[in-house]
Amino acid sequence: MSAIFNFQSLLTVVLLLICTCAYIRSMFPSLLDRNKVGLLGTFWKCARIGERKSPFVAVFCIMMAARILFIS
Repeated sequence: MSAIFNFQSLLTVVLLLICTCAYIRSMFPSLLDRNKVGLLGTFWKCARIGERKSPFVAVFCIMMAARILFIS
């Protein structure tokens, strides 16, 4: 089943995208900062969400991991 049709998988993909973009921006800031608009601007926006909302993103990652490990 595709991640588009499974809500839990979609949330996992979105969280991983946010965390990955924030990590890439922390290691190579110029890579994402030069693309702030357009399709590649989505990755810059995900990095900003990961940086500014990092406590919330961390809590959601922990909750998702616990759900995958113990409930699924």
